[in-house]
Amino acid sequence: MNSNEIEIHKELKKYFGFSQFKGLQEQVITSILDGKNTFVIMPTGGGKSLCYQLPALIQEGTAIVVSPLIALMKNQVDAIRSLSSENGIAHVLNSSLTKTEIAQVKKDITSGLTKLLYVAPESLTKEEYVAFLQSVPISFVAIDEAHCISEWGHDFRPEYRNLRNIIKQLGKVPIIGLTATATPKVQEDILKNLDMADANTFKASFNRPNLYYEVRTKTKNIESDIIRFIKQHKGKSGIIYCLSRKKVESIAEVLQVNGISAVPYHAGLDAKTRAKHQDMFLMEDVDVVVATIAFGMGIDKPDVRFVIHHDIPKSLESYYQETGRAGRDGGEGHCLAYYSYKDVEKLEKFMSGKPVAEQEIGFALLQEVVAYAETSMSRRKFLLHYFGEEFDSETGEGADMDDNVRNPKHKVEAKDQVVKLLEIVRDTKHIYKSKEIVFTLIGRINAVIKAHKTDTQPYFGSGSDHDEKYWMALLRQVLVTGLLSKDIETYGVIKITKEGLDFIKKPVSFMMSEDHEYTEADDETIVTGGKSSGTADEVLTGMLRELRKKVAKKLGVPPFVVFQDPSIEDMALKYPITIQELYNIHGVGEGKAKKYGSEFVALISRYVEDNDIIRPDDLVVKSTGVNSANKLYIIQNIDRKLPLSDIASAKGLTMDALIKEMEQIVYSGTKLNIKYWLDDILDDDQQEEIHDYFMESESDKIEDALKEFDGDYDIDELRLMRIKFISEVAN
Repeated sequence: MNSNEIEIHKELKKYFGFSQFKGLQEQVITSILDGKNTFVIMPTGGGKSLCYQLPALIQEGTAIVVSPLIALMKNQVDAIRSLSSENGIAHVLNSSLTKTEIAQVKKDITSGLTKLLYVAPESLTKEEYVAFLQSVPISFVAIDEAHCISEWGHDFRPEYRNLRNIIKQLGKVPIIGLTATATPKVQEDILKNLDMADANTFKASFNRPNLYYEVRTKTKNIESDIIRFIKQHKGKSGIIYCLSRKKVESIAEVLQVNGISAVPYHAGLDAKTRAKHQDMFLMEDVDVVVATIAFGMGIDKPDVRFVIHHDIPKSLESYYQETGRAGRDGGEGHCLAYYSYKDVEKLEKFMSGKPVAEQEIGFALLQEVVAYAETSMSRRKFLLHYFGEEFDSETGEGADMDDNVRNPKHKVEAKDQVVKLLEIVRDTKHIYKSKEIVFTLIGRINAVIKAHKTDTQPYFGSGSDHDEKYWMALLRQVLVTGLLSKDIETYGVIKITKEGLDFIKKPVSFMMSEDHEYTEADDETIVTGGKSSGTADEVLTGMLRELRKKVAKKLGVPPFVVFQDPSIEDMALKYPITIQELYNIHGVGEGKAKKYGSEFVALISRYVEDNDIIRPDDLVVKSTGVNSANKLYIIQNIDRKLPLSDIASAKGLTMDALIKEMEQIVYSGTKLNIKYWLDDILDDDQQEEIHDYFMESESDKIEDALKEFDGDYDIDELRLMRIKFISEVAN
């Protein structure tokens, strides 16, 4: 080591207590100490902040650190103050300070005490601050979270765009840009915007070999699935990300009710609660935090063992950053995402109100997430390719750490199809994105294709022997192998590369694996509360139906009055053997369980014993009674004979939603007397006619009743009569 190197190692030990630098830290620090513009791309957990903290502490003058998050600045300032006896060594300058505090900050800077000054980009635009900073020695300006500069970054902030002009006013000071995530396009954007094309660029590998990536279909039973997953990782720390605050609250409640220590975290909670929940997680008083993405910025918990995405994120950058909070200590980290195309459509709808350019970017970023979820190639290879890094899925570190590699899909030879695909990209002259290329292959016309007259070309429809899904899967795999490239500048137009042109001339074997099918079962089958995670025991289903028939006959009512079909199927899936467990069966509440349950649980209990069945105890997910407040309100106000329309509007429900709630109440065994409301709509004869129909009918399906009465009654009248019937006859 030369004397300079010895010097910085000494300082590292003195301030931070480390004897060794991590990864690229030393090279970055040397570049900064040499007064060079420096650009650092280093994944979360790679020790980014030390790269500017150490040189700031060593050098003359004050370093300015621009950061977008007040909470993050505060954490860092506290951390640096803990390294020194002087409180003034680091300060924050933002809108939350009083006049007196601002005066103190200026005094400490002027006296040369302050080494690091954290500012929000907005503060830097204030003339008085700029004038003050011009009068004191500045060592360098560090811009943290630099991807905020690029609208292609996942966290674009317009105020970041103007930073370069402000820094220029401070004289000739070196700039250090740092980001934990950046695709090649974002990197180029940052360098261009900060006007530092000459910067020394340091890029650490984005590969986190200890993380296991998995994507599962999102079904109605996602809650049971998450609970089962957490119980398999008992006592370990984890984060669950949801897109909405409401979902955060409800998932946290479900987990608590099911014996998992969990707390919610989102920006809607007051600062005190947020800080308390964050501390509980850090101090391991709770195992799981359920959060919106507001959580985790600057969370330095090294032993997060799993990160679950309840909802798919808006970009692969976000996904990478959020999953990157797992396994920072190098130990195991399981990254599980739930995917359904419905969620993607929701996000697209959400974007439709934005300016066109922003929409285009949003769609392009979202399509990458879709491609990642649906692909059946190595997820690690796919992810690293997105960040501009090559990965060898045979020999690379962590190569077997994802669901696709461990459970590979069947591969087929696609050499000829690759040639066909490449020729179409070449012959349509690089004007199309993925969708139009696939449409050209299968021969489907849309406005863009019509405008370019592609539908009149001889090659239009030349790939119609395969479907859209096949071509989309092939296109993604060809992109990752580098025969095609996607031009992000033009929102994802596909271009052929030199390698692609060579492939057309001299094709070689290309083994493709088909995409995953993430089809959601339709609502009817999932209503059973567990269909997706197992199938009902058919022998037991038959026995339970027989018993239901017997009980119904004895009581002189149709079988559906005792228990509906979904309830019977759910019993045959979860094997409840006590009345208590029966409460948790789909569509069975306390009232119904007590009234009819004893014979059913006795039968199931015998069956379980005779057949040595291991009961899936974790399948009995206790519900939180989230809607219980609504239900209570409905029951009380129907007792008071309040008009149903008033009850609905008081709770912000549509009539349809109110009837749904009422159906759940009566099907779970609680009485609702709505005769007062029905008397205004239907006369006694009409009510009797519908009552008799349900009494004689084999099924309680509304479609059957509509057919039977052929337009005499509308759907709401029949649903309300069914509620009255079940309430009187069953409860």
